[in-house]
Amino acid sequence: MQRKHFIATLWGLALAASAGSSQAQDKPLEWVVGYAAGGGSDVVARTVADAMSKSLGRTIIVTNKPGAGTNIAAEYTARSKDFGNILFTADFATLAANPTLFSKLAYSAEKDFQPVGLLVRFPLFLVVSNSVPANNLAEFTAWAKQQPQGVNWGSVGLGSPHHLVGELFREQSGLQLTHVPYKGAAPAIQDVIGGQIPAMWVESATAYPFLNGKKVKAIGVASAQRVATMPEVPTLSEQGLKGFEGYAWQGLVVPTGTPAEATAKFSSALQAALNATPVKARLQALGVEPLPGTPAQMAVFSRAEREKWGKVITQVGVKLD
Repeated sequence: MQRKHFIATLWGLALAASAGSSQAQDKPLEWVVGYAAGGGSDVVARTVADAMSKSLGRTIIVTNKPGAGTNIAAEYTARSKDFGNILFTADFATLAANPTLFSKLAYSAEKDFQPVGLLVRFPLFLVVSNSVPANNLAEFTAWAKQQPQGVNWGSVGLGSPHHLVGELFREQSGLQLTHVPYKGAAPAIQDVIGGQIPAMWVESATAYPFLNGKKVKAIGVASAQRVATMPEVPTLSEQGLKGFEGYAWQGLVVPTGTPAEATAKFSSALQAALNATPVKARLQALGVEPLPGTPAQMAVFSRAEREKWGKVITQVGVKLD
């Protein structure tokens, strides 16, 4: 009887463990995005999540937690103990800019997240109103030097990659340029079209419809190479601003403490998604470039970006608190 009871107990424990494992596997993955639903970051996350869910055999639910330059979403993820069940779109703001833009953060960009892999980057274009008599960097430079009060330029907001790339451009070009921050790309580009401001920095996803519609003109793109979907737009580097480069970019992370096995599975699924033809086609239509790579490569990249833009932010003297 004792032997039968012992065997029954072991059998019960095995069934319970199996059920627990099955429930954990069946639990939906939460993908946190620090921006509102419907925006570029949200669309990228949902596109990639759909492909990853098929590979992982798990449902992925996107949760939007916008505000404070991704800090709300970042803190939420960093404090989560639901290891193996939560992912986070950590971008330029979260990992590169915010550690210097804010005097105090409720999370550590270096310690609270483990990289899964880079997601995408958004090429940034310098665009001007059609009333500006310039079609390239040399003509823009000559025109800007003729303006006695200098030239105003817009961005989607203080501390954004658009703003910081613009400040780097001002520094390297030596032009008299004054930043005008907007609350988003839409009002800024409408003012460029209307001539209220002559220029702005804008990411590819927003720029494409207006460039294709001849509503604004592109002076150049801040990429190392020309963008495949806009090959007629030369880089600023090839126009004489040697080595000039800057992007809005995103990566996928998990909170520190996530088991290595889970992170490896997420990374493998992410690479498969970014290399899938339907995903690449969707991202191309959005004007963004996929960045497949390993967690180690993302760690090196984000560290270099944090150092690079931390210096720019310090030089410009921008603080958001």
